[in-house]
Amino acid sequence: MAASSMHTVKKGETLYKIAKSYNVSISNLKSWNNLKTDTIKPNQKLKITKQASKTKNPSRSNSEDNVVKEIVVSASAFTASCNGCTGITSTGINLKKNPDIKVIAVDPKVIKLGTKVHVEGYGYAIAGDTGGNIKGNKIDVFFSSKSDAYKWGRKNVTIKILE
Repeated sequence: MAASSMHTVKKGETLYKIAKSYNVSISNLKSWNNLKTDTIKPNQKLKITKQASKTKNPSRSNSEDNVVKEIVVSASAFTASCNGCTGITSTGINLKKNPDIKVIAVDPKVIKLGTKVHVEGYGYAIAGDTGGNIKGNKIDVFFSSKSDAYKWGRKNVTIKILE
């Protein structure tokens, strides 16, 4: 039987960070706590049902694990420093404070926010943002530097939707 514990949300934490630190999925975290959105607040208490011990770097056995669906998308790149950008995603991830995080912007009608994905040529990421021009089978991948974003350009890639 899985044991559960409580986690007190600290300022700046996101569901993604908390889920990653406990090696659990965002969808499970939301389900255990009856969360309807990805918004959490400092000092909020979250129930964590431990299925695995807490780890700093959850291991991935291979990219085929728990693949729900594969789709080909048109992928462009973005940074946290565009005109009018705050650097905070629609799910609350602060990209300026977490420049190494792998985040993609999606159309939530195609890929649900909070979904773990594997993007060809980019790696494992979280669907953590939306964008005005991101409709249908289009995504934006986050890069901390403009030069890396320009190098990525726009390309068609296969994205694996993970459980």
